[in-house]
This record gives sequence, structure tokens and C-alpha cells, in this order.
Amino acid sequence: MIQFLIVFATVWAMEFVAWSSHKYVMHGFGWAWHRDHHEPHDGFFERNDLYAVVGAAISISGFMWGSPLIVGTYAWWPATWIGVGVLIYGIIYTLIHDGLVHQRWFKYVPRKGYFKRVVQAHKLHHATIGKEGGVSFGFIIALDPAKLKQELRRQREAGIAVVRDAVE
Repeated sequence: MIQFLIVFATVWAMEFVAWSSHKYVMHGFGWAWHRDHHEPHDGFFERNDLYAVVGAAISISGFMWGSPLIVGTYAWWPATWIGVGVLIYGIIYTLIHDGLVHQRWFKYVPRKGYFKRVVQAHKLHHATIGKEGGVSFGFIIALDPAKLKQELRRQREAGIAVVRDAVE
């Protein structure tokens, strides 16, 4: 039971980690890797996909740190379950963000409910031009699109962000 709780808590914590790293790293000093995700480009892969490699390295590190096979003894057994939680979050992210929102894996447009809200929120995230400003930096938790549009309007009026006209 404790392993399940560790995995569950890690998946939820990863949404905060993802939100923070998306807002402050990807839209900050890591913009060079993330920029092509916000701009039209040819090809299946993006430089932004390198962030998935970083996430995989974090998950693998958890497995390694918690495995007696790697270090000879349990360095810290919860690390294995944290690694599992990071892995599960990565799978959820890949299915929802890359698959559903950006339709890299399958073509499906949700018409109602949670998945429609996630798609709308992320599309509003892409409504800004450049790395400044923006809304909806998380991947699983999606705020009300009407409130996100209101925030984008506020940012545009304050000169914080350049917002595409299609948001209105």
C-alpha cells in the first residue's frame, strides 16, 4: 500500500514540477529547446522532445537509486516507486499532450468534458507569440478556458504578452 501511495503522490507532484519547469525553464532559459514547439515546423520530432529525455533520465535515476541490482544495496527503496510515478506521469503526458492535444499519435477531437477542457487550455497556452506571458503551463490540470482567455486579454493590455488575434 505504501508503494501505491508513493506512486500516486509522485504523479500528482509531477504536475507541479511540470508546471514549474514549463513556466520557468521552458519559457525561460530553456526556450532554445522549447521554441520549436510553439512555431510551425517540418518533421515529426522537435527539439522540445529533449525534455522527454530529461524526464526519462529522472525516472531511470529513481529506478537505479532504489535498486539493489545497480548499487549493491538499497540506497533508498522509495526511489524506485518515485521513478514509477515519474514514468506514469510521462506516459500520461505523452498520451494527453502529444497524442490528444497535438495529435502526434492519433486523431481525436473531444467534444465535451475533461479532455475538451485540456485541449482548449493548451491551445490557449499556444495563443501567445514568443516566450513571454502565457497561461496554462500545466499538462493535466486545466483551468476554465473562459478565465484563461480573460487572463490573456489582461496580459495583452498590460503589454506582458503578444497574443494572437484568434483568442478573442
